[in-house]
Amino acid sequence: MNPPLTCTCGVDAPEEAWSCPLLGRDDGDHVLVMPAPERWQVDRAEQNPFLRYRSMLWVHREASSHGLSDDRYVDLVGRFDARVGAVDGRRFVVTPTDPVPALSAMGGGRVWFKDETGNVSGSHKSRHVGGLMIGLLAREAAGRLGPRPPLAIASCGNAALAAAVVAAAARWPITVFVPPDGDPHTLARLGDLDASVVRCPRDDRPGDPTYRAFRAAVAGGAVPFGCQGPDNGRTIDGGRTLGWEMAEQASQLARVIIHVGGGALASGLFQGLASAARVGPLERTPVFDTVQTEGCAPLARALVRTGEVGGLEAARRDRTQVMWPWPNPHSIATGILDDETYDWYAAVDGMLATGGRAVVVGDELVAEANRLVRTHTAMTPCLTGTAGVAGWLAQARAGAIGQHEEVGLVITGIDRSEERP
Repeated sequence: MNPPLTCTCGVDAPEEAWSCPLLGRDDGDHVLVMPAPERWQVDRAEQNPFLRYRSMLWVHREASSHGLSDDRYVDLVGRFDARVGAVDGRRFVVTPTDPVPALSAMGGGRVWFKDETGNVSGSHKSRHVGGLMIGLLAREAAGRLGPRPPLAIASCGNAALAAAVVAAAARWPITVFVPPDGDPHTLARLGDLDASVVRCPRDDRPGDPTYRAFRAAVAGGAVPFGCQGPDNGRTIDGGRTLGWEMAEQASQLARVIIHVGGGALASGLFQGLASAARVGPLERTPVFDTVQTEGCAPLARALVRTGEVGGLEAARRDRTQVMWPWPNPHSIATGILDDETYDWYAAVDGMLATGGRAVVVGDELVAEANRLVRTHTAMTPCLTGTAGVAGWLAQARAGAIGQHEEVGLVITGIDRSEERP
């Protein structure tokens, strides 16, 4: 039997729970924590990350505890991956981390790009929800699920599309809660994938109306099938594979700069890199910097407030002291306009532990970064997908990055308007 997952508050969750039982019942921050791997175990014959790193993933450990052999897990993932490929035209594979000499020549260290534009559904989000679906399929195969519960997610961007692709591959019903002005390319594709789309207009209440509707669906029995750790701590499991890939491909990285919306990518990436430094190929955990825009920077605010309230544990006990909805979020990087950084705790922990910074950039720099990536690579990323590069530009121009420092950046998503039909 697997030990229970433990929340950041110290409470053990019931077996197979998605979130802490105290979530929403007090003012504290609650996120189930994925146990770090005790050994670096990589199946180098596999290019599917859910197979390559399976011995370090919680979903594999849980499947084993429910009686699924390693062979059955491998078969289950392989069959699911084939269906993903049939739906999306892309399967789960290790994504590359490569040096970018043209940017390195500009100053600001030696730059590496991890390219997620070729991932399933065109972004990194598929790693999070892919891991969640494998967990559901494993429970079903072990006879521990019963009738299939509906899936729910609040998003009108890469997370929504990734969730809908994965759900379609598994033939699992999903409801997507979206804002009225959602991206038309994404909405059209959601329809093609037979997702149920619910539009949620803003009202006088603070916060994201799509998230409120999502939480109501979860309270009604839906599986929280998104990329927010507090709602489903297991979503961080698949996200860690991105950090493990970076560690394998660029083990000399000294700094990683990542743009942040809801924060699950930052959480998974930092946890993956930290574990690779402890038991894997990294010499040390890279300095961890985060990037948000001037029009929506709740994480940068939370980092400052964490110091003012007495540290991370004091902030965790009373989340409202450091994290609350950002008024009127706006930016051309629309994919990181989350009213709150839901996974702020792990991101702040990563910055504090490594001496990292919370960088805030203007939209002019966001646009310049996107042009730079398109000029010097073959990628066609969206403005959100290159927002981390804007953070690198800001720091490079301020002289805040050493000349010989190895710097990792993640290009997280494609431009939907240029995606093939």
